[in-house]
Amino acid sequence: MYQNATKPRSCSKIIRVLCLLVAILTTACADGDEDSYRARTVEHLYNSGVDALQREDYKNAVLSFDEVERQHPYSVWATKAQLMSAYASYKQDDYNNALVALDRFIELHPGNPDVGYAYYLKGLSYYEQISDVGRDQKMTELALTALRDVVRRFPDTKYGRDARAKLDLVNDHLAGKDMAVGRYYQKRRDLLAAINRFRSVLQNYQTTTHVPEALLRLTESYLSLGITDEAQMAAAVLGHNFPGSNLYADSYALLEQRNLQPAQKQNSWLSWMWDWAN
Repeated sequence: MYQNATKPRSCSKIIRVLCLLVAILTTACADGDEDSYRARTVEHLYNSGVDALQREDYKNAVLSFDEVERQHPYSVWATKAQLMSAYASYKQDDYNNALVALDRFIELHPGNPDVGYAYYLKGLSYYEQISDVGRDQKMTELALTALRDVVRRFPDTKYGRDARAKLDLVNDHLAGKDMAVGRYYQKRRDLLAAINRFRSVLQNYQTTTHVPEALLRLTESYLSLGITDEAQMAAAVLGHNFPGSNLYADSYALLEQRNLQPAQKQNSWLSWMWDWAN
């Protein structure tokens, strides 16, 4: 009886001790949360973000800049912090969050003096995700659109000039993709599909480095199909635009094997390239 009577009192004492410990821990956690989210001046938060950027501590830079907007949403620094947060995300290769932040900045502050940089950084966020030509080129297309937007909106700024230079590289990449697919079709003897890809290079990317090879591949493909007029014209355009090219020598040799010569054909779809070259 005595032992049975004392058990409830022992359990009750243990429960009280546990409750006290839980209360202490809860208070400590609450104090920690208050320390994490305590009110701080806008100068302190913004400068903390800048310091973190300089240390290349991009994660904490994002946290500091986001806190500027959370605690001081109507200050001029909140607007700057939005863009700086996007930049810090970009620097740590967190392109998805960077793009979300940049789109938000552009939407909320279309007349801001730094909006040009926001458009430019958006273009870079797509540009730096471009994959090799053997993979899907969706990101390349997005980079092309974004960089064109920068050139159109801010043509005479440093952002516009750099975007224009990167557009050349993006176009070269897209042309390279068409060439890779065209060569694949040509190897499989699907010559009409191959010709369409090589035509795309000439029609859409005529300032890229892939144009001479596209003309040579057209010469090969048309000869294989027995369309000699277009083969002669492709070789003629190649010789007219790139007379010292080894690729022209190759196309000339292909025609010569069939007792043909490069020749201008007025009714060829390639005639516009002859006029363009002049």
